[in-house]
Amino acid sequence: MSVTHSLDRATVADAVKRVVIAESRLSIDPTVISESEPLVGELLRVNSLGFVGMLVRIEDTLDVTLPDDLFVGRSFTVVGDLIDVVIAGAEANR
Repeated sequence: MSVTHSLDRATVADAVKRVVIAESRLSIDPTVISESEPLVGELLRVNSLGFVGMLVRIEDTLDVTLPDDLFVGRSFTVVGDLIDVVIAGAEANR
């Protein structure tokens, strides 16, 4: 099932949260992660090397193709930053 046609913020947020949870090696419900949750903090532990793998998993989950340089030159502090960039990247490649 392709979710490309219904690529709304809630869909992207759920996918991104699931991926950052997996990258942080946690077993928690995505709904407990807020968009203001730091990517590197007491709960989540996303490192720079993890972004490449996360990009691939997000593409697979959302059935979209994101630009290879999506994360280059960007600063990510909280989960919402990543959600915003994925939405912009997906919209640019539609």
